[in-house]
Amino acid sequence: MNPGIWFPTIRVGSGTDVFTERLAACLCRRGLRAEITWLPHRAEYLSGTVPLPAPPAWADIAHINTWFPTSLLPRGMPVVATVHHAMHDSSIGSYKPWLQRAYHRHWIRRMERRTLAHASTVIAVSRYAALQTEGTFGISNITTIHNGIDVNGPFRPSTACKPHRPFRLLFLGGWKKLKGVDLLPRIMNDLGNEYQLFYTGDKPLTIDGKILSNTHALGQLRSGHEVAKACRNADVLIFPSRVEGFGLVAVEAQACGLPVIATRCSSLPEVVEEGTTGLLCPSDDVEAFSAAARRLAENPRQWLAMSRAARTRVESHFDIDTMIDRYIDIYRATLQDSN
Repeated sequence: MNPGIWFPTIRVGSGTDVFTERLAACLCRRGLRAEITWLPHRAEYLSGTVPLPAPPAWADIAHINTWFPTSLLPRGMPVVATVHHAMHDSSIGSYKPWLQRAYHRHWIRRMERRTLAHASTVIAVSRYAALQTEGTFGISNITTIHNGIDVNGPFRPSTACKPHRPFRLLFLGGWKKLKGVDLLPRIMNDLGNEYQLFYTGDKPLTIDGKILSNTHALGQLRSGHEVAKACRNADVLIFPSRVEGFGLVAVEAQACGLPVIATRCSSLPEVVEEGTTGLLCPSDDVEAFSAAARRLAENPRQWLAMSRAARTRVESHFDIDTMIDRYIDIYRATLQDSN
C-alpha cells in the first residue's frame, strides 16, 4: 500500500517551494496521494499567529523542510524532514547582512535543532548539507538524495555546435552577496567586450559608477521555460556563489548543455564535474573566473565536449525519476518503522 504524503510548507518564494511543488506533482503522477498545505511566510518566525494546519484524513506522513516549526505539526504522525540549506557554515558569516546572520544564529538554528530531533527521518539534498548538519547539530544517519529535474521537460539543449561571438555568460540567482554577485562587475570588466553577461534581476552592473556595456539585465525569470530559454541563448553559466545547499540552477543549466564555471566550494563539486562538465574556481578569485571563461571561449572543441558531457551527466545523475524512487523508498521505510 502506498503512503499518503502531506506537505505542510511555508511559502517563501525560493527553490524550496519549487522542490516541494515538483516532488508532490511527481508523487501524484506515480499514483500516490500527495497534497501541499501552504502557510504564510510569517509562520517561520511567528508560528503562534498561524492556525494549526490540519492534515488530510488520508495522510500517513508529513514531509517538511528543517526550517519548519514543530509547533505546527500534529502529534503522532511520522515526519520526514529535508535539509535544503547550509546557513550555519562559519565560513560564510561575513557575507550575510548582520540581521540575517543574527536571525540564522538565534532563531533558525534553534528551530532547526528542534525539527531535527522531532523528525523520524532526515534527508539532505547534498553530502555537503548532510555533513554541515551533522557537524552543527551532532546528529547522524542523514540520507543524501540529490535534487533532480525532469530531463524530458523544458531543460533541453540547443542544437548549437559552437559558442556565440561575443561569448555569452549567464548568471542565474538572487541578488545576494552569498551568490557572489559582487564579483560579476569585476569579472566582466576584466573580460571586456568580446564577452557578454546576461543576468537575472534589474540592477545595473557598474565599475567606478559607470555601467558596464557588456552586461544585460534579464529581469525576473518566472518559469522553468523562461530559465531554459535563457540557458539556450547562452554559452556558459557563471556561478561564483559562496555557498549552495545543492545548486539546482547549475543542474538546470547543464541539462540545457551549458558548461558551468562555478566556485569550488560547498555542494558545487557534487553538481559540476571539474574538467568534464565545467570548471571550478577558488572562492572570490576574479582572475580565475575570467581565465575559465576565456579558456572555454577560445577552445570551441572543449566547449562543445563539455556541453555534451553536461547534458549526459544530468541524465545519468540528476533525473527526477531517480529522486522520486528514493523518496518513495524513504516514505515506505519510515511508515514501516513507525508501526
